[in-house]
Amino acid sequence: MKQITSIEERAISLAHYIIDSKDTVRGAAVKFGISKSTVHKDVSERLRKINPSLAKQVRIILDENKAERHIRGGMATKMKYSNLKK
Repeated sequence: MKQITSIEERAISLAHYIIDSKDTVRGAAVKFGISKSTVHKDVSERLRKINPSLAKQVRIILDENKAERHIRGGMATKMKYSNLKK
């Protein structure tokens, strides 16, 4: 991954990554080596000022992830306890 020089470039890169991969804020944070708070601020606040249409596309993905997070949490718990039985 190339070095990102500005906050605006980082916000746009994060947006494209989230849209392409449908990854979560947490996943994007790990991928880019920054905090979840920074990812969230970049794609929720900064991106709205830089590129509103891109911000709307990211918001759709983030809303889907938010709606599904209880399912992911349940699956993670199920996997944890099924592995403990073995």
